[in-house]
Amino acid sequence: MDFSFLPKYYPFFVDGAKVTLVLSVFTVFFGVILGVLLALMRMSRISILKILATAYIEFIRGTPLLVQLYIIYYGLPKIGITFPDVPALGSAFPDFMAGVLTLSINSAAYVAETFRGGIQAVDKGQMEAARSLGMPHAMAMRHIILPQALRNVLPALGNEFIVVIKESSIVSIIGIGELMYKADTVRGNIFQPFEPLILAALIYFVMTFTLSKLLGVAERRMRTSD
Repeated sequence: MDFSFLPKYYPFFVDGAKVTLVLSVFTVFFGVILGVLLALMRMSRISILKILATAYIEFIRGTPLLVQLYIIYYGLPKIGITFPDVPALGSAFPDFMAGVLTLSINSAAYVAETFRGGIQAVDKGQMEAARSLGMPHAMAMRHIILPQALRNVLPALGNEFIVVIKESSIVSIIGIGELMYKADTVRGNIFQPFEPLILAALIYFVMTFTLSKLLGVAERRMRTSD
């Protein structure tokens, strides 16, 4: 085991870890928003909304993430949908947005089912009580049901965040400079195939382990507040 390359190449790993975290944060943010919307659509009494949400969830969960990434990255430009360059963010911005979009679309399908289970776990009497007080259904859902559902699904959402951090490595295929891409770059520069991967694995572990501990603290505080 030879890690003598670290003094020269550690900035590669630091930069890659930063991109991985930023990519994961954006993915979880948009994935949760879309996932909640899909969960509500799937529970809706409007048939077309329920069918659309179900079809989306089943298709996304039934196809590989790599295929979805290729469809977004290579397929959208074929039909005229492109991500414009942003000079302040560099030429890599379109690739980054394609990665965020793909991961968010994929994550939303799993978040939707998580939230649907969390909403269904809330006692039906909560909605009935809110409606008896004169709350419209949407208001009751926003102020009464969803906050309780969020508490129910927080552990699962934390697991999804951890999964996103690990799955984000797949976007290295389209040239996004996240951790795995940087590790491969170092491997090519120093002709050592093993050590950079060990270091990347350790960094992934530190990120996911730290996140799991922070989520554990949040869960304990929520239980204490009850």
